[in-house]
Amino acid sequence: MGKTLDVITIGRSSVDLYGAQVGGRLEDMGSFAKYIGGSPTNMAAGTARLGLRSALITRVGDEHMGRFIREELAREGVDTRGVVTDPDRLTALVILGIRDQHRFPLIFYRENCADMALCEDDIDPALIAQARAVVATGTHLSHPRTEAAVRKALRLAREGGAQTALDIDYRPNLWGLAGHGDGESRFIESAAVTARLQATLHLFDLIVGTEEEFHIAGGTTDTIAALRAVRAVSGATLVCKRGPMGAAAFAGAIPDTLDDGEAGPGFPIEVFNVLGAGDGFMSGLLKGWLDGAPWPVALTYANACGAFAVSRHGCTPAYPSWEELQFFLARGVQVPALRKDGALEQVHWATNRHGDWSRMRVFAFDHRAQFEEMPGATPARIGAFKGLCLDAALQVADGRPGHGILCDSRFGRETLFRAAGQGLWVGRPVEWPGARPLALEPEIGPDCGGLGEWPRDHVVKCLCFCHPDDGAATWAAQEATVLRVWTAARRARLEFLLEVIPSKVAPVDETTTARIIDRFYALGVFPDWWKLEPFATAAAWDAASAAILRHDPHVRGIVVLGLDAAPEALAASFALAARQPLVKGFAVGRTIFGDVARDWMAGGLDDTAAVAAMAARYSDLCAVWDRARKEALQ
Repeated sequence: MGKTLDVITIGRSSVDLYGAQVGGRLEDMGSFAKYIGGSPTNMAAGTARLGLRSALITRVGDEHMGRFIREELAREGVDTRGVVTDPDRLTALVILGIRDQHRFPLIFYRENCADMALCEDDIDPALIAQARAVVATGTHLSHPRTEAAVRKALRLAREGGAQTALDIDYRPNLWGLAGHGDGESRFIESAAVTARLQATLHLFDLIVGTEEEFHIAGGTTDTIAALRAVRAVSGATLVCKRGPMGAAAFAGAIPDTLDDGEAGPGFPIEVFNVLGAGDGFMSGLLKGWLDGAPWPVALTYANACGAFAVSRHGCTPAYPSWEELQFFLARGVQVPALRKDGALEQVHWATNRHGDWSRMRVFAFDHRAQFEEMPGATPARIGAFKGLCLDAALQVADGRPGHGILCDSRFGRETLFRAAGQGLWVGRPVEWPGARPLALEPEIGPDCGGLGEWPRDHVVKCLCFCHPDDGAATWAAQEATVLRVWTAARRARLEFLLEVIPSKVAPVDETTTARIIDRFYALGVFPDWWKLEPFATAAAWDAASAAILRHDPHVRGIVVLGLDAAPEALAASFALAARQPLVKGFAVGRTIFGDVARDWMAGGLDDTAAVAAMAARYSDLCAVWDRARKEALQ
């Protein structure tokens, strides 16, 4: 039977709470960003981003943090069959900060944590049999129970013809050699630790570590002597990480200097955060190793992935996709602070987004002014009706992917709360209805700081009524606001949808929208989504799609809006739009809810009838779109 997994990592799994403020003491941190963490967990996600089929064996708690790790791994494409839920222990936590380029204080909360309860029974032979390689890390050799689990996994891997690797990942704190406040410590001599490591080194085909980590594995602070001590007990290829000087690989006898090993180029970048750099390095190295690349190529991947990690905030979020890595290697370092390289960051963002939204059937009820104008409407009744819209959307979706909603928070706040975790794509408007030049809802704030309160899976939707023939002052005002919103959305790690409707401003032709698209990209705005009005000709669609792809080949796509069109007119517009691969679906509102809402506000429909009517119309539109797409692909 063929191997269905490239690599299984085994060991630590935690939630990292990273201080958002840089340059101060950990004591003074005021806010934190939450990421998955733990060396094997980082590597599982890092290798998945590079295109390897990865899995993780670990334990997490039966609580919110454990579920976060499991769900985030799934979003990264990691196989989680080996992630065991521990009903008695909490998920490990790590609190970290960036003091400066040399100091990175951290506190491990790992007392009786879930991952250290990993045992032999957690190692599934059938899962190990599917892997081409199994990777262990040093911490899980520090306790007899976890060491037994690792040894079982390694034995099964070797019996099944898989390769094995060790990232020494030496943390004295996690071996009981340093106090709680010394989590930053990277090296303390210990004959006992050296003996424990040397008892397992013969089980590996690849061993990776920093010079200090080889010091503990070899039992001496002379690096060459330490490597030779490891070589005496292991025939593995040894890869020694050398910080800014890159790394060296030794497949055979250890020479007299590290410079005589096989090497790949280093990268002259600014060091911002070394935490997690080794896991990024290992991810790139594993990609090259498992692809059968020569060591200089594998080390090039590794050094580049490590460079990304040290230049960005967090561990896993810093790691590149395969497309991003290739872009970087082809172009080279343009800005030493990689996180400040706009072109690179765009590729990083666009190729590491979560979720498959290749099919988009969106029920849009984010309207505000249209509801306010209805007889009988009050803020409370509008909010209640939006809840009925959600009921209709959920009824049609029935747990299946490819459905979504657009809902505002001014009237639909409770509806947005209820939509969380339902599997829907959720977009929220920021514009003040009908404003031209563009103005924002007050809750967004003058600096768009209100976006920082949004859930991470919500999409920022911004409607801009603009036209290429607008005057310079109008364009300047609109561009400034769109740029401010887009920048704030990226800062808050939210996707951004830009909607433009030039036909509401002035006459249009087949190039009008394409010219607007070019203008926003020239401004430096890279929407994840475009929401465009239906075009009357294929040429107009071709022009708009070409404009988008010319600037951003990684864009999520386009959704076509409805403009309160009759169902027959929408069917015709869908047939034309569905021929465009970049158009992923529709976002339609008043065609679904318009007369239903008016009747309900006037007391002519009860809740059940309103939901049924909207669900029927939404379902019909989904069927029309799906049929149009199927016919377009034939």
